[in-house]
Amino acid sequence: MFTIDDLADRLGGYLPPDEIQQVKRAFYYAEQAHDGQRRRSGEPYVTHPLAVANILANMHMDHQSLMAAMLHDVIEDTGVSKQALGTQFGEPVAELVDGVSKLTQITFEDKAVAQAENFQKMVLAMSRDIRVIIVKLADRLHNMRTLGALRPDKKRRIARETLEIYARIAGRLGINTIRVELEDLSFQAIHPMRSERIKRAVSKARGHRRSAMREVQATLQQSVDDEGLSGTVVGRQKHLLSIYRKMRDQRKPFVEIMDVFGFRIITDDVASCYRILGVVHNLYKPVPGRFKDYIAIPKANGYQSLHTTLFGARGMPIEVQIRTREMEAMANNGIAAHWLYKAGQTSHPIAEGSHARARAWVKGLLEMQRHAGDSLEFIEHVKNDLFPDDIYVFTPKGDIMELPQGATVIDFAYTVHTDIGNHCIACRIDRHLAPLSTRLESGQTLEIITAPGARPNLAWLNFVTTAKARSAIRHALKHQRHTEAVMLGRRLLNKALAPFNTSLEELEPTVLNRAFEQLDVASEEALLESLGLGNRVAHVVARRLVDVADGHPNELINEGTSQKAVVISGSEGMVINFARCCHPLPGDSIIGHLSMGKGLVVHRSECKNLLDRDDPDKVFALEWSENIDEDFPVVLRIEIESRRGIVAQLAGLVTDADANIERIGIEERDARLATVNLTLSVKGRVHLARIMKRIRNLPNVSKITRMAN
Repeated sequence: MFTIDDLADRLGGYLPPDEIQQVKRAFYYAEQAHDGQRRRSGEPYVTHPLAVANILANMHMDHQSLMAAMLHDVIEDTGVSKQALGTQFGEPVAELVDGVSKLTQITFEDKAVAQAENFQKMVLAMSRDIRVIIVKLADRLHNMRTLGALRPDKKRRIARETLEIYARIAGRLGINTIRVELEDLSFQAIHPMRSERIKRAVSKARGHRRSAMREVQATLQQSVDDEGLSGTVVGRQKHLLSIYRKMRDQRKPFVEIMDVFGFRIITDDVASCYRILGVVHNLYKPVPGRFKDYIAIPKANGYQSLHTTLFGARGMPIEVQIRTREMEAMANNGIAAHWLYKAGQTSHPIAEGSHARARAWVKGLLEMQRHAGDSLEFIEHVKNDLFPDDIYVFTPKGDIMELPQGATVIDFAYTVHTDIGNHCIACRIDRHLAPLSTRLESGQTLEIITAPGARPNLAWLNFVTTAKARSAIRHALKHQRHTEAVMLGRRLLNKALAPFNTSLEELEPTVLNRAFEQLDVASEEALLESLGLGNRVAHVVARRLVDVADGHPNELINEGTSQKAVVISGSEGMVINFARCCHPLPGDSIIGHLSMGKGLVVHRSECKNLLDRDDPDKVFALEWSENIDEDFPVVLRIEIESRRGIVAQLAGLVTDADANIERIGIEERDARLATVNLTLSVKGRVHLARIMKRIRNLPNVSKITRMAN
């Protein structure tokens, strides 16, 4: 069995004796704290933290991370407090342990919420010290290695969480060794039979291909040596989940997936990487479009390498990766390489750059967390954000921006800055105007055009792909809806207070505070938002405010003013909607229907869909503002004689009348007559009448009707 002395011997290779002694002291403290506790396998519990520390030792993590690994379950599973750990081992270790520790058992609605809350707490801890996540990954890796003692359903639940969150985080931070093992262990727990069959097939295939692999490897090595370059060629093996995913996604049999030789060439410096690339391309013909230069443009997690695919002997594909020894260490250890180099009191630009990228990613997570409505929404954003296939685009100044495959112009705008995304109105791609929904491709140069008054559009959520953009749009729309609901609520409440000869602004603060307490609302803003969204009735709230106010009678003072209409301009935003059933226009007689949670819906007075028009709590008078500069949709039904070019003629008439066609549809009634359904954007009733008159004057038009209901 692995012991603390074995660990101490391993740590002697890179840590000074005084730090090793501190790690041993943390182990003995944990051993005493967990005394009598056992794992489900029957082993003493302290074997788990010791194994976690050993995983971190493989990555050459610093002594504080190793101490936190020893103590990571002490706060949750024993009576030891964070303060006691801080006194014994210092605040940095106590903070690490607190960040890694699981939440104390709180009653949540379900396990999904509990896991999401757990992850949120961990993200906050990561923002203070990125080592939290590395210790947590090592903890999860050992738990996955020892899943055997658990029930099958619990195994699958833990494995899915590991696959969806922890394996992806390991990949995002570039810790490839942990990612691959987490993925394979999760695959074995979720699909044990499939995993076992692929494992046996891989073992069998490797036996058959061994001589061919050795031959290709020797040829590559000989070519590198002949050019006088320093490089070591090693075989590269696919892991089980990777093989399974390719079989499933590409619908290929196992034979075709395994029918690819993979090699890695490790050399001394970047210049040698490109020279070796020339050597292998001279030896075997490269496959067009399959070369990727991750040295010039590293992946988000800091990964650097040259990738190329070659046509080998007898047409066999050969995948080759070429990288330096430092890049190899980064590919395996990712952000942990930052501490690997620090342990030797040296720094390396690759490791330092990876650490900076990781901190930027965690900063992005915190921004998403602030914008998310709840923990479940946040964790969905994180899942979408992790492990993307990247594309690279350029700003007008030549800066490289990294985005996931399928990203749009809006995603790019929010990646640059949230404010640029919120005020985006147009874009130029390679100096040409392009729609905001355009899918981006690597190598494009983008210029975002903004306007101060612009706001996010709800339709953007249908095509954005990045978690940051989705989260920021939702946050902006919620804020916009809140602001507009408060403004509408104020107008409705002042209308309801008018019969009492008062207004919200005239009421004393003490009156308002007492009324808020009785109405069970936290503030004036919360009350107005509730009124604007239709969740409260304005005249009931007004009556309560007047009842609370000293010296105000409880009956209406000026009955006539209660019928004063609310003025509508058409630009109020998200909490005032125009009914699609009757399409009201400026100039129409209109009434408003207050719909719970949606705000005010404007209908034409004669609309047949308004069922509760006699309910004064929900329906009240509206009137149009004198200054309206908005376009409104309207539907016309035109019965016309069928002939060539009639649609073009209608479109020309509408354009000449300074209107836009939003939609057009044609129903053929018989060989001679057709019915055209035309949806237009017009300024108002007078504008519509002018357009209808022009259309009616066409010699082939027999009937034109404005549609409603």
